[in-house]
Amino acid sequence: MRKIIFLLVAFLAFAQGNSQILDPVKWTTKIEKKSESNYILTFEGVIENEWHMYSQFTPDGGPLPLEIIFKNQKGNFNLVGKAKEGKTTTAYNDVFEVNETFFVKNAQIRQEIVLINTKISKIEVALNYQVCKQSCINQEKNFTFTIPSTTKNDIETIATDTAKISPTVSKSEEIKDAVVQVSKGNVASLKPASQRGLWSIFFIAFLSGFAALLTPCVFPMIPMTVSFFTKQSKSKAKGIENAIIYGVAIISIYVILGLLVTWIFGADALNALSTNVWFNIIFFVLLIVFAASFLGAFEIMLPNSWANKVDSQADRGGIIGILFMALALAIVSFSCTGPIVGTLLVEAASKGGIAPIIGMFGFSLALALPFMLFAMFPGWMHSLPKSGGWLNTVKVFLGFLELALAFKFLSNADLVLQLHLLEREVFLAIWIAIFGTLALYLFGKISLPHDSPLTHISVGRLSLGLLVLTFTIYMIPGLWGAPLKLINAFPPPMEYSESPLGFGSSGNNASATVLPEGAKLGPHQIVVFDDYEKGLAYAKTVNKPIMLDFTGFACVNCRKMENNVWSDERVLSILKNDIVLISLYVDDKRDLPKNEQFISKTTGSEIETIGDKWADFMISKYKTNTQPLYVLTDLSGNSLNETTPTISYTNVQEYEIWLKTGISKFNK
Repeated sequence: MRKIIFLLVAFLAFAQGNSQILDPVKWTTKIEKKSESNYILTFEGVIENEWHMYSQFTPDGGPLPLEIIFKNQKGNFNLVGKAKEGKTTTAYNDVFEVNETFFVKNAQIRQEIVLINTKISKIEVALNYQVCKQSCINQEKNFTFTIPSTTKNDIETIATDTAKISPTVSKSEEIKDAVVQVSKGNVASLKPASQRGLWSIFFIAFLSGFAALLTPCVFPMIPMTVSFFTKQSKSKAKGIENAIIYGVAIISIYVILGLLVTWIFGADALNALSTNVWFNIIFFVLLIVFAASFLGAFEIMLPNSWANKVDSQADRGGIIGILFMALALAIVSFSCTGPIVGTLLVEAASKGGIAPIIGMFGFSLALALPFMLFAMFPGWMHSLPKSGGWLNTVKVFLGFLELALAFKFLSNADLVLQLHLLEREVFLAIWIAIFGTLALYLFGKISLPHDSPLTHISVGRLSLGLLVLTFTIYMIPGLWGAPLKLINAFPPPMEYSESPLGFGSSGNNASATVLPEGAKLGPHQIVVFDDYEKGLAYAKTVNKPIMLDFTGFACVNCRKMENNVWSDERVLSILKNDIVLISLYVDDKRDLPKNEQFISKTTGSEIETIGDKWADFMISKYKTNTQPLYVLTDLSGNSLNETTPTISYTNVQEYEIWLKTGISKFNK
């Protein structure tokens, strides 16, 4: 009986010791023959409850997107388009400030290939992906598809799933069997994009349509068009009917434009394109051109022949004539509406899905409503302000906004390339200059080519000028490290700057802080090492305990811990003064030198990158594969907290107690 109890306890201890090695996605695969040389590879993943896996279309600057690597593609087969995904969810992440796209419960990826080497018998594929709950795991799994030897389309073969944990999942079946559930994940910060994203696009588009309505290309056409419908129609009711048809036609034209953009490029392609470096640079140039046009340098116009042909068709009368009148409005007003529509389509494309259609609907609704309403209530025409110089002021105002937005796209490209040409201080300086100049313009201190002589400014223009000036002054402290929460989605992050707290702060200047060899300033100006050996050597010289921080560049909860827990003055004081911090990034894709690459004794995986190395260290030493993970050790690498050797996502109080307990043991 005692032997049985002993064996049971030993088994439970083994299970407990390995319970942190997690593998939340279970895969099955199949290959289907579509034609003589075309095959479809399908990956089906079942995701554990409360976990979510990121799509290949998650934008840059957020968590790691799914990556599909075809290992033996060269000379053997070609891909037919990009891999298609099954149902995904899109949600806003307030840490990375991007709309993430991810799988919940189930993941399906389908890739069509065409063979160019008929002798090939196997297709080798690797999936790299990130899956998150309370913690995040970066996984790599390898699959081998065997090409069917028969011609039946319905033959399916299960691919060999060789799980390579790069950086995190063991191939050991014993460890996999010991996986247990961890505490419930915190995804409260994810707001469904189907509600948040599309509604925000609609309202932005609606306001943009209203702004376009107040430009000199559109506004003067309201009384002319409404007068045409009311005078040419046989009755008031008919005039109202024609005006409504006219408004619906305007909406239809722009919605069809949104449909065409989505259909031609595809929602996923637009989303991926919007995060591309070259796309951001090209759109930066386009916005500069649009801004110059709005400011009066030149006019962007479609060929006059288009307008003439369409206008001639408008004389036909009836519904067909009204439709051509609406098309004529779109063409004639293009010099004012084109830049707004172009900007709107790109912004909507970054949301993916039907966002371009929703954007065009909101824009055209604002554009069409006045024509319909003034036709229904002609008496309102007397309340319309007269056309004049104020219309050009609206156009110039939009030009300044386009100019400011252009630098956001340039900043996106700079961030992805990590060139540090447009760091936070430079970006804010440019915006301060743009909006400061706009304030001077609104106050009448400067004028532009198409402005009318200004003897005085109206109360409305003065109020808008004061608002812009206030915003300009609000941005100035950002140069010295102010967070600027009202616009935090636009400038580069605080870390992407000449100095993370802004220039002019002597306590933050790199020259004022002598850093140990191999160290850098991390979050909240904590001295941090990203190499274990260098951090250990320094800890021995100062005789302080080590805190290992297993983290990731794209780890959401790691950033939350740094922002919400490390920033607390009680914790921050300990991290700055009482320990040596070593942050090891398990998603660091830089290659290890060839002589340092090896095969993991724990997982059997090839350790080829720096991230692989630290992930293998975490798994083999601490039997876990989740981030964030924190470990307090002495100078020999032994854990200082006996009852809780490691700690993960938690609150300030628990984290502080854990730190003080370990440090207290080190100092005994």
